[in-house]
Amino acid sequence: MQRLVFLLIACLSFALPLAGQSIQGENDPPQNQPPQNQAPPRSERSKEAGESSSRDTRIDLSPPRNDAKDHPTSSVPVMDADSDSDVQEFHTYDPHRAAKDIEVGDFYFKRKNYRAALDRYREALFYKPNDAMANFRMAQAFEKLAEFEEATAHYQEYLRILPHGLLCAEAQKALEKLNGTKAAAQPKN
Repeated sequence: MQRLVFLLIACLSFALPLAGQSIQGENDPPQNQPPQNQAPPRSERSKEAGESSSRDTRIDLSPPRNDAKDHPTSSVPVMDADSDSDVQEFHTYDPHRAAKDIEVGDFYFKRKNYRAALDRYREALFYKPNDAMANFRMAQAFEKLAEFEEATAHYQEYLRILPHGLLCAEAQKALEKLNGTKAAAQPKN
């Protein structure tokens, strides 16, 4: 008999919580399923006015009071005395494009098309002025084309940009060779 009472109590202790959940959950959404889509919370002001909350962050761009009186010539553009006819336009600084131009220039250089290589190295210097590698490769191309003054100038430019660079020893040797070529080409008195 005691076993039967114990068994009955054990069954009731497990069954009552399950019965409470089923009665409570008849009107509520099941806990296993995700909630229904709901509208995001909005402030009452934006609901009433039908306007965005970013209205609070507008910046006043109007000029200060008495600005025209305090600065009468501020609307007139200033002309530089030096640049009457010299228009200097800006171009983009693009080191990735410059690196690609050097790569294509190297391709032409290996194919012994030195003029095409020079064009690509010039374009690399257009997109990345003071590029040491472009100057060094230009100097090599000018040297192959027997334009020794231009080659000397670009080797010197490389050494100015990277005085202790990876190719500085090679640039020094090329300059010494070019200076010896210039000395041999000059007529003796």
